[in-house]
Amino acid sequence: MLEREKHEYEKAILVGVVTQQQSEEKLTEYLDELEFLAYTAGATIHKRFSQKMQKPNPKKVLGFGF
Repeated sequence: MLEREKHEYEKAILVGVVTQQQSEEKLTEYLDELEFLAYTAGATIHKRFSQKMQKPNPKKVLGFGF
């Protein structure tokens, strides 16, 4: 008899940063690809965040207000 393996998936929150010149469609495309990669690595996605900014802030990585 085959035994079923119980898989425990890691929980993930996706964060995307795009520049002001990139479109919302491109942002969605990037986050969709990231979600697929996380899923194939064994994660379940609980939330997606995004932020548009002129350039990333090296002190905060993602910028202010995140």
